Amino acid sequence: MFNKFFIKKKKENIDNKGILLTALLIHAAKIDENYTNAEKEIIKKAIINLNIVESDKVEELIKQAEKKEQDSNQIIDFTKEIKKNPMNYRIKIIEILWKIVYSDGTSDGYESNLIRRVCSLLYVSDKDSGAIKLKIQNSKFKKIK
Repeated sequence: MFNKFFIKKKKENIDNKGILLTALLIHAAKIDENYTNAEKEIIKKAIINLNIVESDKVEELIKQAEKKEQDSNQIIDFTKEIKKNPMNYRIKIIEILWKIVYSDGTSDGYESNLIRRVCSLLYVSDKDSGAIKLKIQNSKFKKIK
């Protein structure tokens, strides 16, 4: 009896991982109070590239994650599953966050603070985050030229 309960619970958590990660990305997009289509597109591409869901299920996942993000008041809920992954995956998440932040060309204090807090929760160093930030800034600058 107990085995069935625990197996079912684990299955639910697997689906919840994608929602939590997507909610974190949405939270980053909304933190400057300007959730744009460009940010939503970055999130959709990231979800597909990370093999969270197939492209035909992205919209449904986004809707669920938007609700989760709206109902939550702590980023710790969003990061607890991510930090169980290898460092290269966690760094990839930070890179996606910086892409979302710089999708409008600038980074404000709230956005930078969020990424610092997420890095701390994911055990990603300031040095790694700074290198990713520069990489994203430079790629944005090259596209503008």
